[in-house]
Amino acid sequence: MNKVIIYTKDICGYCDRAKNFFKSKNINYTEYNINKEPKKFNEMIKISNGMKTLPQIFINKMHIGGYDDLKSIINTGKFDKIIK
Repeated sequence: MNKVIIYTKDICGYCDRAKNFFKSKNINYTEYNINKEPKKFNEMIKISNGMKTLPQIFINKMHIGGYDDLKSIINTGKFDKIIK
């Protein structure tokens, strides 16, 4: 089973788009909202090699990046290989 983790914040269109994509594919994910869990922000920075923008997406512990990065792997056909 795939494990998807998304670090998000309140009022974030890109965060909403990423979550909506996974919902549309019936893929469960764990969301860490840094506004509600501020300590998760430092965790995110550490495991994403310093990235501070949101969302930050991880699939099976693989750092995907933000929403634009997710769209890129979808458009190039790599998403299906990563999510399997």
